[in-house]
Amino acid sequence: MSFPHYPAYKPSGVEWLGEVPVSWEVRKVRRIFEIKKRIAGELGFDILSITQQGIRVRDPDSNDGQVSMDYSKYQLVESGDFAMNHMDLLTGFVDISNRLGVTSPDYRVFSLIEPSMADARFLLYIFQMGYRQKILYAYGQGSSQLGRWRLPTDEFQNWAIPFPLLEEQKVIATFLDRETAKIDALITEQQRLIELLQEKRQAVISHAVTKGLNPDAPMKDSGVEWLGEVPEHWEVTQLRHYSKSIPGFAFPSAQFVEDESQWKLLRGINVGVSCIRWDEAVYWKREDNDQLDQYELAPGDLVVGLDRPLIKEGLRVARVEPADCPCLLLQRVAAVKGTTDLATDYLFYLLSSPFFVAHFEPGTTGVSVPHISTGQIDSFVVPKPPKDEQQRIVNYLSKQLWKIEELTNGSTEIITLLQERRSALISAAVTGQIDVRGLVSKDSQP
Repeated sequence: MSFPHYPAYKPSGVEWLGEVPVSWEVRKVRRIFEIKKRIAGELGFDILSITQQGIRVRDPDSNDGQVSMDYSKYQLVESGDFAMNHMDLLTGFVDISNRLGVTSPDYRVFSLIEPSMADARFLLYIFQMGYRQKILYAYGQGSSQLGRWRLPTDEFQNWAIPFPLLEEQKVIATFLDRETAKIDALITEQQRLIELLQEKRQAVISHAVTKGLNPDAPMKDSGVEWLGEVPEHWEVTQLRHYSKSIPGFAFPSAQFVEDESQWKLLRGINVGVSCIRWDEAVYWKREDNDQLDQYELAPGDLVVGLDRPLIKEGLRVARVEPADCPCLLLQRVAAVKGTTDLATDYLFYLLSSPFFVAHFEPGTTGVSVPHISTGQIDSFVVPKPPKDEQQRIVNYLSKQLWKIEELTNGSTEIITLLQERRSALISAAVTGQIDVRGLVSKDSQP
């Protein structure tokens, strides 16, 4: 759908903004907002966390996020206030609170100087666009490598933003509320489809590695309650008899380097579900005779995240690919290597199956930082078919999971396109690149 433009434009004098409609003003934030700093002084308030999904009420006993010893020293946030994590312009965000609560004293809380002269929803779209499109990043200071790229007070107050008349702000916000809700609904549909595909993926894996491919095969009781029956000719054994789990080395963080020509260190944060991610990579400089050869990873090795291993799908297990090397194994990650009697690819699917959660979930319940050990991995009870049948199962799963992955990738691409569409629509509307005044009825305005 194409949208009309305003009849005439003028230079805004602001690099990121470009031209704006001739009837619009450009104002600095200090003329619109005032910063608040009100310390609670007592306990009993909701604790508000500023996430990239907006402001959320946090459970102080959940151990999620940074923990404070005294929430009475947090600052008040009233309903209608803006709250911003300006300490990290990469992962931070901003939102309007819909309740009274407290948030970190390091965050920025601000409110409209004259609420009757501006529409908070319109301005929130601008601030959130500033984060998502990294417009605010250009005004930051600090150390982006350490996740501390912050927006100083002066830069915040001097940030120049578009400011049409109040009624026009309301029209634009109403238009964006309506259109982004449609896009968000489509994104939710695709996200749900991905969830269903992942559930199917886990079901396909679990059935293949516990029941085999022959529906008519005679079955026997495995002797393990959560495993149930397995094919009669399969062995049920502990993993230690057919694989070896190797814990990582405690490399001192003070000696990490940022030189990408050195060896990557595989940390728990890098191990995802069926993939290794290097968006937060650290490196290690090797020395002659450093006795680290045993921690070298090779293509085809399997790695398991030992910290916070409990996910809906099961273990965080991934294959090491050629592009991941050269790489060393850091503590809190384990390498698991199969033997000639247990094919590595089959072992990968075994470890990817969610039924392993039954091995370690009871022991991690209530633990502040859930983790498992290589000893627990070695004690896993596994169904082991003959070697030739392992390969048939691997071939079958490779084909079936490829189909699921293709569908998942298709939905992921659709989500990306929808998110780009959402972002572009917001940017065009709040900067006046499109004229939406004729697209919103007066009855739909608040």
